Amino acid sequence: MKTLVMCIGNRDGGDDGIGAFIADLLKENNVDVIDAETIPENYTGVIKQYKPDKLIIVDAVDMNLEVGEIRIIRENAIGEMHITTHGIPLSVLIKYLKQYIEDIILVGIQPRKMSGRLSKEMEESGRKLASLIIRGDFDRIKRLDLD
Repeated sequence: MKTLVMCIGNRDGGDDGIGAFIADLLKENNVDVIDAETIPENYTGVIKQYKPDKLIIVDAVDMNLEVGEIRIIRENAIGEMHITTHGIPLSVLIKYLKQYIEDIILVGIQPRKMSGRLSKEMEESGRKLASLIIRGDFDRIKRLDLD
């Protein structure tokens, strides 16, 4: 199965830089990854050409959890989340990509701050998530429960 990871975030945006941090870790481990920064919509063509069976999108997401908590966000809950700094909402991007990729997983990490440097909690969580992605161990990631 062909998996592609798209990491989103602003390297200069505090905890919003978690996507870039994880992208760097994945690249070091030869994982197919796109560091989409704050413009994930610019990579739809690359994603369609790659033709992944699974697309994992990683971003800082305010889920009202403890800093660094990692969750898979259900597709129907994406519109309810405050998702960081993007040109278009991730819900629109995912809906578009669903035409080409059946299995899309959005993984959010709860940020603390959106300026300065990446917090220690986010760095720890980023390393943990990168390790799970490298091993393909997605079942160990909790799902966000909005109920």
